[in-house]
Amino acid sequence: MLRGACHCGTCRYALDADTLDDVANCHCTICRRTTGATLVTWATLPRAKFRWTAGTPARYRSSAPSLRYFCANCGAQLAFEHADWPGTIDITTATLEHPERFPPTRHIWMTTHLPWMPLGDLARADGEP
Repeated sequence: MLRGACHCGTCRYALDADTLDDVANCHCTICRRTTGATLVTWATLPRAKFRWTAGTPARYRSSAPSLRYFCANCGAQLAFEHADWPGTIDITTATLEHPERFPPTRHIWMTTHLPWMPLGDLARADGEP
């Protein structure tokens, strides 16, 4: 079981998983603007393996098919669902109890990445494969 929470601890979640195998750095403009960060690292997993364990996150529809979950108290972005990928949910790995255990394996939405951001040697994609 993996666990995560927002900065203030109001919203908490649990994942019925021991590991995460789909972890990517997103460079899209919407992720940058909703978090204030140069990129956001997301892990995708089946929605059935995810549950909120405390608090009720606020929701924000950042585009017609996209729904973002965040703490209304501290503002931390926690999760993301997209209509094109039903049955899955993305969680921000930085909100996990041990984010260091889940390094990204690729960069996505490279068409909008900031050119001064170092990328290293991870695989790169122009969108979400």
